Amino acid sequence: MARMAVLVVASVLVGTAGVGTAQTTSDLARENAELRSRVENLEKQVGLLPAESSEPSKEKKSLWSSLDVQFYGYIKGDAAYDTSRTTTGNFVVWTDSEAAKDNDDEFNLTANETRLGLAISGPKNGRIETSGRVEFDLYGNAAAENKAAFQMRHAYLNILWPESRFSILGGQTWDVISPLNPSTLNYTVLWDAGNIGYRRPQIRLTKDVAVDAKTTLQVVGAVTRTIGRDSAVAGVNSESGEDAGFPTFQGRIGLTFPWLTAGPTNVGVSGHWGQEEYDVDATGRHKDFDTWSANLHMAQPVNEWISLKGELFYGENLNTFFGGIGQGVRVNTNAAKTVVTAANEIASKGGWCAATIKACDPLTFNVGIGIDDVDADDVNAGSRTLNRSIFGNVIYAVNKHADVGFELSHWRTDYRGNGDADNVRFQTSLKYKF
Repeated sequence: MARMAVLVVASVLVGTAGVGTAQTTSDLARENAELRSRVENLEKQVGLLPAESSEPSKEKKSLWSSLDVQFYGYIKGDAAYDTSRTTTGNFVVWTDSEAAKDNDDEFNLTANETRLGLAISGPKNGRIETSGRVEFDLYGNAAAENKAAFQMRHAYLNILWPESRFSILGGQTWDVISPLNPSTLNYTVLWDAGNIGYRRPQIRLTKDVAVDAKTTLQVVGAVTRTIGRDSAVAGVNSESGEDAGFPTFQGRIGLTFPWLTAGPTNVGVSGHWGQEEYDVDATGRHKDFDTWSANLHMAQPVNEWISLKGELFYGENLNTFFGGIGQGVRVNTNAAKTVVTAANEIASKGGWCAATIKACDPLTFNVGIGIDDVDADDVNAGSRTLNRSIFGNVIYAVNKHADVGFELSHWRTDYRGNGDADNVRFQTSLKYKF
């Protein structure tokens, strides 16, 4: 239709131009040039020709991305029965005190561990490689069980110089300290039961050094966001982490070397130090509390079907690192809660060890134990002093993408005073990976 409109208009112009015009050859040539110009302008106006632009032409990009973007994750459904009340229910961190509720069993069913992620790489520019990751699960805070909310797990950029074996990472990802995790169906991988370390915003530097052809030394350092607890001490609300005015520092040194023929041995030491600031009265006075840890880790394949790994830790004020059984600082106030009368960091120690056994192709077994032991003198009556978990699971690979698992675990949580609690958890999981 647009071209027809142009032809009609052109015909009218031709007819109009021919009336009262000298029919000489020179006049006709001039009139043809004018008509050609008018037709081209009309075609541009109705979209038959591209409009002129001062911008250079650009190559059309993919609707998705010009980079290599891989979509990954899994869908996971978990059903669990516990013989006692636990925190939080869908997963176990510790067993609630039985001083008030004795053997209060519960059943939970959830798909909240379902995970979605994007792994991004490129472009490679000579000696520099860039990559990134964005990952979420559905354990966001304050969401109804059937209306789960997204929770950010990872969001970072990594810049790597392969020839120098040096990288810079910025964003949120795993802590530098205590880098290993056991293989559990329970979402919290022995957090607050011997396994410390979580995810937080950070700027991280990593350097690998080749000691020899088979031995590598890795040095990692980071400045991280101090995630303190929101505190209402002496009637004053404060964010204890950001109030410190500087970040938390983390570091790790690891060594990978041949020992057994089944695979390389990885051992390392790590630690962190930072401070939190608590307001102690309504006048603005405050008190600083240290958060620190010293840690060991080791991973070792024993043979082609058994591998071992584990970690040890000791430190103070570790609640945001999943140490101290969720307890960081003890704060006591007067009856009116207007003045802090006593305050101290809570010390804890512990660790975990686990074995993975691949007895046959479709079956994988995992067994392990974890313990978090809190200094009882650092906590008030009714607070948690010990948390222990023993677990075993079997995972059957239906195919390359689908797993069915069953896990049996025993949890023991001790309290200062009455309330020691035991729990047996039966959990089954269906998982589809993509």
